[in-house]
Amino acid sequence: MGHLGKSVAQLSTLLQTGVLDPRALAEETLDAIRTHADQSIFTVLTPERALAEAGQSAKRLAEGRSLGILDGIPIAWKDLFDMEGLTTTAGSTVLAKNSPATSDAAIVTTLKQAGMIAVGRTNMSEFAFSGIGINPHYGTPKNPASTDVPRIPGGSSSGAGVSVAAGLVPVAMGTDTGGSIRIPAAFNGIVGYKGTRGRYAMDGVFPLAESLDALGPLCRSVQDAVWVDAAMRGRTASDVVRGTLQGQSLIVPETVFFDGIEDGVAAAFEATLERLAKAGARIRRQAFPIFAQLFEMIAERGALVTAEAYALHRERLHGEDAAGMDQRVVSRSLTGQRITAPDYIHILQVRRRMIAEMARSTAPGEILVSPTLPHVAPTIESLLTDDAAFFAANGKTLRNTQIGNFLDWCGVSIPCGTGDAGMPVGCLLSGLPNTDEHLLSVALAAEETVRG
Repeated sequence: MGHLGKSVAQLSTLLQTGVLDPRALAEETLDAIRTHADQSIFTVLTPERALAEAGQSAKRLAEGRSLGILDGIPIAWKDLFDMEGLTTTAGSTVLAKNSPATSDAAIVTTLKQAGMIAVGRTNMSEFAFSGIGINPHYGTPKNPASTDVPRIPGGSSSGAGVSVAAGLVPVAMGTDTGGSIRIPAAFNGIVGYKGTRGRYAMDGVFPLAESLDALGPLCRSVQDAVWVDAAMRGRTASDVVRGTLQGQSLIVPETVFFDGIEDGVAAAFEATLERLAKAGARIRRQAFPIFAQLFEMIAERGALVTAEAYALHRERLHGEDAAGMDQRVVSRSLTGQRITAPDYIHILQVRRRMIAEMARSTAPGEILVSPTLPHVAPTIESLLTDDAAFFAANGKTLRNTQIGNFLDWCGVSIPCGTGDAGMPVGCLLSGLPNTDEHLLSVALAAEETVRG
């Protein structure tokens, strides 16, 4: 069990030098998942595939033909990426009757071509429609950072976040429509990177809202995310240049992000800002009225994610399948039927205007820095039976991160200390659309300072 909890960088060194055999690492990883106390992290393991891919990796490495830094590295896939021979269930039981996928999702193929080893699929909020991570069908993965009572993992990439935080895999792939990578990263104390929507191939990924869906890895360091990002784009090396904090402009958005924030989260974040300033970053606070306007529009017209989720699941929601779904997902999805076509068109028009407004109200190269979430992970028990508490917590959990989805930002959540109950707090660095290389550059420079 000596290799669990290690980063891509650590494992790659061992694999590339022949100290560690990819087959041994795959076996160790599978055994650790099978024997782990929490059996709700993964929905299915793929041992035959993993060992076959690990065998191919071992042969390449023995012959001096490494595919690069990720050759032989295990990866877990969220249960909405097609994998050949498996039925894609998206955290639901109603899709289990569907035929198995005849091919891998494009991004699964791309990372296989980089030498990564697919060990299985991770649990998630049903149909990716919750930031909490509770799943009534496959169980709810427990946040491994908790030392008192079982706490939520965050969603919708719940199993992805926990699989990395628990040290079972160095990388897990997530999706992010309203925060579903950055939320579990922050709650579990790991790194989560959401690329700009459209940065990666989406073929074979079960959608939630195609106007918002984005992909990215959950891992142990920003450097690991940089390597995986390059491979996801078919690159043999990254375009990201290691940046510097000296003179880097960071904007703290004062509007919405701090509403109702827990004292412990606020203290951890303010301490992070002090460290960043001491390291040479130029920090300013700025109000962004459009953030408040966004939530006013959602209250009046509805949410873009809800409109598109309802359109996707409409027949399911009004048919026999609805009885077999998470009723909270059904309830939230059904609110989409009240969103009219004029409402939807209005939302898209406002979105375009707000994205343009953000570009005007920030200077090129500036990065937004904020608390990823306004609170630490709440207890599972407090949300299991109380629908009102669940929906209130879900709304607050998704609040900060969904701003970035609506405005097409890229984002990296980095652990920045602890809050109440000693639970992790995340610091979110966000960049405007398609500034991913610059964002990752700044995140690389900032990580050590952010972590304190």
